[in-house]
Amino acid sequence: MKRPWWCLLGLVLLFAEGPAYAEKIGEVSTVWKLLGPDHKIVVEVFDDPRVEGVSCYVSRAKTGGIKGAVGVAEDPSDASISCRQTGPIRFRSELPEKEEVFSERASLVFKRVQVVRMVDSARNVLVYLTYSDRLIEGSPKNSITAVAVPRETPIPLGRK
Repeated sequence: MKRPWWCLLGLVLLFAEGPAYAEKIGEVSTVWKLLGPDHKIVVEVFDDPRVEGVSCYVSRAKTGGIKGAVGVAEDPSDASISCRQTGPIRFRSELPEKEEVFSERASLVFKRVQVVRMVDSARNVLVYLTYSDRLIEGSPKNSITAVAVPRETPIPLGRK
């Protein structure tokens, strides 16, 4: 039986998104829209998947209106991040020097908000950078935060 092309597209989009690791904390409206949801700023939190005791809070703009309601709007590239120690720091495995730890869709297909963790081993610090990218052209808008790890807990680096 031949399946329509849109079934294949739906499966690709479903599996391309991957699991969502962020928990929504709250939101504020920034622009009232007569039709559809308002434009807003959303605050979400996720825990670093390899570092127990570190949580990151990301705020980002979400487009409302009719396009936002049906999921075809492209969200602005504005985002901010703040990561904090929320418990004893324990490493679940060795860390690469740079790793994507969070990614979320910001448009139907081509744009994503990303968080990358980098290791500053000289200072025993975890650095988190958030930015958005697009298939063709990304944005230089970004935000950065750092979590100092106690010196008695060295950051285990994986092979380069």
